[in-house]
Amino acid sequence: MKIIVIGATGTLGSAVARQLEERGHEVVRAARRGPVRVDLEDMASVEALFASVRDVDAVICCAASGRLTPLDSPSDEDFTAGLQGKLLGQVHLVRRALPHLRDGGVIVLTSGVFEKPTPGGAFGALVNAGLDAFVRAAAVDMPRGLHLAVVSPGWVAETLSGRGLDPSDGTPAAEVARQYVAHLDARTPGGRQR
Repeated sequence: MKIIVIGATGTLGSAVARQLEERGHEVVRAARRGPVRVDLEDMASVEALFASVRDVDAVICCAASGRLTPLDSPSDEDFTAGLQGKLLGQVHLVRRALPHLRDGGVIVLTSGVFEKPTPGGAFGALVNAGLDAFVRAAAVDMPRGLHLAVVSPGWVAETLSGRGLDPSDGTPAAEVARQYVAHLDARTPGGRQR
């Protein structure tokens, strides 16, 4: 399969891309920086990505992130950043990807989940819940046998470690990456490359 992985330079995206390549898939690694550039907050860059990469079987988005922001933050922009990039950026990505995917193709997005209440996590929880609801509702509207899914990981161990926190409270990126790959395997006979 020919698969675009958006956010492929990040912790999770690089783990997903690596697992897909190990399975023999052709992976187009896209990110804000690097040879194939895309930014979910810039729809012109998303359109340019699909104009340059043709005949795609799947799009996996691991680029979505949001920062922890206390409710009493004086800046509304701290809240709307997650709304623009993580929620609306992925919604627009789905809409832009539809005409460029082969029949039966797959789009996998990223939301998230906080296992327990997290200080500063209220807006992130709102964005994640909105994205999960969008995928559930939009999945029935997908044309040509296309499949829409979302992976909702908790904290990734390597991300916690990078923040100086205990990585045992998270899931290793390689383990989370298997959830993305499983959505592709479910769409191909015997889980093999097509």
